[in-house]
Amino acid sequence: MSEHEPDLPAGEGAETSAPAAPRRRSTGRRVLLAVAVVLVTAIVAVTVFGVVTVRRPLPQTSGRVDLPVLDASVTVVRDDQGVPQIYADTPQDLFRAQGYVQAQDRFFEMDYRRHVTAGRLAELVGDDPDAIAADKVTRTFGWREVAEEEWDLVDEDTRTYLRSYAEGVNAYLDARAPADVALEYTVLGAQVQVADPEPWDPIDSLAWLKAMAWDLRGNYDDELDRALAYGTLQDTARVTGLFPPYPSDVNLPIVGTGELENPQRTSQDVAARDALPYEDDHLQAALAAADRALSAVPVTVGRGEGTGSNSWVVAGEHTASGKPLLANDPHLALGAPSVWAQVGLHCNDVGPLCGFDVAGFSFAGFPGVVIGHNAQLAWGLTNMGADVTDFFVERVRDDTYLRGDSWEPLETRTETLRVNGGQDVTLEVRSTVHGPIISSVLPQTDAATGTPSPGTRLGEYAVSLQWTALEPGRTADAVFAFNLAADAEDISTAAALFEVPAQNIVFATVDGHIGYQAPGRVPRRHNVADSPVPTDGTWPRDGSDARFDWDGYVPSEQMPQVLDPAEGFVVAANQAVLPAGVSPFLTTDWDYGYRSQRIRTMLEEKIAAGSALDVDDMSAVQLDDRSPYAEVLVPILLDQEIDDPFDAEGQDLLADWDYRTDTDSAAAAYFNAVWRNLLELTFWDDLPVEARPSGGSRWLAVVQGLVDDPTDPFWDDRQTVSIVETRDEVLSRALVSARRDLTVAVGKRPDDWAWGDVHRLALEHPVLGGESVPGLVRDYVNPDPIGVAGGSSVVDATAWDAASGSFDVTAGPSMRMVVDLGDLDGSTWVTVTGSSGHPASPHYTDQLDEWAAGETFAWPFSRAAVTESGQDELTLEP
Repeated sequence: MSEHEPDLPAGEGAETSAPAAPRRRSTGRRVLLAVAVVLVTAIVAVTVFGVVTVRRPLPQTSGRVDLPVLDASVTVVRDDQGVPQIYADTPQDLFRAQGYVQAQDRFFEMDYRRHVTAGRLAELVGDDPDAIAADKVTRTFGWREVAEEEWDLVDEDTRTYLRSYAEGVNAYLDARAPADVALEYTVLGAQVQVADPEPWDPIDSLAWLKAMAWDLRGNYDDELDRALAYGTLQDTARVTGLFPPYPSDVNLPIVGTGELENPQRTSQDVAARDALPYEDDHLQAALAAADRALSAVPVTVGRGEGTGSNSWVVAGEHTASGKPLLANDPHLALGAPSVWAQVGLHCNDVGPLCGFDVAGFSFAGFPGVVIGHNAQLAWGLTNMGADVTDFFVERVRDDTYLRGDSWEPLETRTETLRVNGGQDVTLEVRSTVHGPIISSVLPQTDAATGTPSPGTRLGEYAVSLQWTALEPGRTADAVFAFNLAADAEDISTAAALFEVPAQNIVFATVDGHIGYQAPGRVPRRHNVADSPVPTDGTWPRDGSDARFDWDGYVPSEQMPQVLDPAEGFVVAANQAVLPAGVSPFLTTDWDYGYRSQRIRTMLEEKIAAGSALDVDDMSAVQLDDRSPYAEVLVPILLDQEIDDPFDAEGQDLLADWDYRTDTDSAAAAYFNAVWRNLLELTFWDDLPVEARPSGGSRWLAVVQGLVDDPTDPFWDDRQTVSIVETRDEVLSRALVSARRDLTVAVGKRPDDWAWGDVHRLALEHPVLGGESVPGLVRDYVNPDPIGVAGGSSVVDATAWDAASGSFDVTAGPSMRMVVDLGDLDGSTWVTVTGSSGHPASPHYTDQLDEWAAGETFAWPFSRAAVTESGQDELTLEP
C-alpha cells in the first residue's frame, strides 16, 4: 500500500462488543448513557479527524503523477525504507524530480531551514523570544545577502541545477494547501496565521549552505573560552593548561611528515604571554554578550558537544574484495527528522549530456549528494576544525570605531523582523572592517550582567566576528563536482571549490586508489612581534590594530593531501591534519585524537593479523565503544580508599571492567557519573558558566595532565575557606557522589544500573518538539527516547555534555555508511531516523532502532539492484 492511501484507525467500532445493558433504566441512567454516546461519538470523530489530518500530507509514492515542468518521463523507485532512487534523461529533469520528491517527503523541514537562514523564523512560528533572538543574530550575519552574492559567482551549470530543483519543489507546492503539505502547518495554524508557503527560490538552497558552514565552523568556542576563562583565572599559565597542545606523539595526525613532498615549517606565533589584556570587567561583559548572541542561533546541522566525525579508507591490498573500502559517520547534533536525506540520482544514459550516476546522503533543500559514491569513486567528509573565525575587540564610540589613531564610520543597516501575530522588531546592524558586531545584538541590562562601559574617550568595548563564510564562495559548485568526480585530480579540483565549511575529504576509486585532501578557505594571519596576545587566532585580538587583519587565504594547492599512502589506509577523524610546526598553519585547536588513534589501532591490528577486511569489519570499527577516559582514569580511581561499604560498591564495578560502554554496562554508567562529578568538583569554582567543562576530548587531555600533580591549584575548591583540597580528595568525592547520584536516579543496587538507562537519545522536532508545545503533539512528533552505547571521544561517538548535568546524547553518528569499491551494491548505509519528515509516515523513524543497535541496511546502486529492492515505483510525466 502506498503512503498516500490512509488506513482507518484500528479498533473503530469496538464499543459495540460491550455487554448488553439491563432493560430497566432510571432517568439518571438514561442521561448518563446519552452523555456517554456523545462522548464516544466525539472521540471517534476526533480520532478519525486526527488520522485524516496527520496522514493527509503523506506523498503519493506509486502510480503516475503529471509534472508539467519536466521535459520527459522520470522514474522514482523506493525501497523498504522509502529511499528514492531517481532516473531521468537530463540533469534538469533529474534535479526537478529531486526537488519534487524532497518536497513530498520533507518540505516543512526545508521551509523551517530557509526561515532560519534568512532570519525570518519568527515569521513562521510567531512571537517567540528564542525565535526573535535567533533572527536578530542571523540577520546580523547576513547569511541571505551572502547567498544572493554567491548566485552570480557559481557556475552556470550550478545555477541551472538550482533552478531545476526549485522548479520541482514548486511543482509539488502548486495548488496544495498548507495542511496538504505538512502536519506542522496545521498545528502552527492553531497558534499563528499560516499562509501558503512561499515558492522555493534557488537562493534558499544557497543560504542553507551558510547554516551548514556555521554549525561546522572551527575553534570559535575555544577562542572565546580562553578569554572568558582568563577573566576569572587571571593567570596565563593556568588558562594555557586548559588548552593542552595536541599529543601528536601519541595520537598521530592525518598526514605524517614522511607523506609530504616538501614539508615547510610554519612561522606562526603560538607563544603564550605572561599577562593578557582581558581583565577589564567591561571587556569580559562584551565577550560574554557575544557568546550569548552566538548561542542563540538554532542548530540545524551540527553544533553539539562531541561534534566531529569518523572517516577512513583502506586500500584493496588489505580487503576481501581486492578493492578499497571507505567508511564515514559524521557526528552531528541529532533531531527528528534526521539532517540527511538518502537519495540516488541516475541519468538513464550516463554520458557527456547527463553525467550523474550517484547515491548517498543529501540535504533536503539542496540538490545533489553531499556524501556518497558514484560509479567510479566514493568520498566521505569529516570536520577539519581549521580556524576560520576570529573575534576582534573593537572600540566603538557612537557610530564610529577606532582604527589606528582615527575613528572610522561603522557600516550600518536597518533590518525589520516580521513577527507572526506580534509587533515588528527593528534591528540596527553595525559592522567594522572585520565583520558584524555581535556583542550588542541581544539586549543587556546593567554593568553587572554585561552592559559595556559607555562614553569613555576610547569608546565602549564591542566584539566583531570575522568568518570565511561571510564572504561569497563557490561551495555549491563543489557539491556537483564531487558527484561527477572520477579520480584524485577531480577531488582536488572539487576541494578547491569547497571553501566553507573546512572539511577533511577521504576518497577511494574503483580502480584502486585511496587518498586524503584538505579543502577549505583558511585565513593567513600576520605575526606581530610585540603583540600582547598570541597572533595565531587562538585569542580575540585588537581590532584597532591593522597588523592583526587577515593576510589573504592559504592557496588551495598548498592544502595537505596524500595519495596511496604506504601504510595502506587513511584515518581522518578530526585529529590534527599535520604535525605541529608544519605549514600551512591551520589551527592548534584540534580534537585530541583519541577516536582517530583507536581507529588506527584497530585497523593496524586487523592488517597485522592478515585479515582480509570487509564491510562487516568496517561496521564493527564504527561501533567500537571502548572509553579512552576509562583507560586513563580507572587505575587511579581504583587506588582511592573509600571506607563506607555502601559507597565502595560503585568503585567495585570498575575492578574488572573492560572499558566498554555498551548499553547494559553498570560500570559505564558509574564511571561516566564519576567523570561528570570530577569535572564539576575540579573546575566549576574556577571558571565562568560559559567556559565550564563539556567533557569532550580536550577535557580528557586536561585531566590527564592534572592527575600527575596532586596539588595543582585546580584540585582546590576555592569555596572552602582555609582548606586546600588535593587530587585524591576530589577523586574520592567524585566516586562517592556518583554512587549516590545513581542510587537516586536509577536504584540502590549497582547491578540494576545500565548505561543505556541514563545515556539516552531523545530526538526532538525543531519546532513542535519543545516543552512549550502541548504534550500530545510533542509526544507524537518526538520519537521515544532510546538508550545507546558509546560516549564522548569514543569511536561510537554518542556524545553528552557534562556541563548540563545530564547524560542525554547531544551529538552522534548522524548516519553510517560503508562503501565497497569492489561491489558497490554490497555497500551499507543507515541514518538516525528515516527518509521521511512526516510523523505519520512509516519512514519517519523506521531506521532508528537499527541505527541504535548498530545495524545497517543494504544500499542498492545498480539499476538491477534498485529494481530488485524496489517496493514502490512512481512515474512523473511531463
